[in-house]
Amino acid sequence: MTDRADRFTAVLDANVIAGSLARNILLSLAEAGFYRPRWSSNILDEFERFFVRQYDDKETAARQRANMESAFPEALVEDFETLIEALELPDPDDRHVMACAIQTKAAVIVTDNLKDFPNDVLDQHDLKAVGLDDFIADTLDLAGAEAIAALRRMRDRFERPEINADELILRIERLGLTQSADILGEYRELL
Repeated sequence: MTDRADRFTAVLDANVIAGSLARNILLSLAEAGFYRPRWSSNILDEFERFFVRQYDDKETAARQRANMESAFPEALVEDFETLIEALELPDPDDRHVMACAIQTKAAVIVTDNLKDFPNDVLDQHDLKAVGLDDFIADTLDLAGAEAIAALRRMRDRFERPEINADELILRIERLGLTQSADILGEYRELL
């Protein structure tokens, strides 16, 4: 496991935690100490709204949110609202994500809306936006067998249904996380 002092901070946008498998992967890597996840109440509100739209299940959405908050109580970023108005992004509705990242001094925003976080704006705040696949693949590439072990523990928790390593890789590939799936394929025997 990485030294906790060396971990960097990543703000997770709602669109990367919305899907259960992607959320499980991200939080398993965070739990193993590869980075510090951060989010705001606004981001978690968006997550819940998406979950309810997708699955029409308010109770499960609230439970998933509560599980995240309980597992990572330090992840909640507050007092960022005053930063929002000064920020200019292509989609004004994304300013709260950037304000959250600035407030917590994050290194990256993990999002699949990269076009909404232009480099010239992020550079002013020493931030980068990275896509979900790039973020996971980079973590797997840098941490190697230790990160694979974290995902193996995640896979072992799946009970209904249980999934083997090949099925997990296939599901990750179906999500469009092709770089991550390729790396996991190289470590199949450890997964």
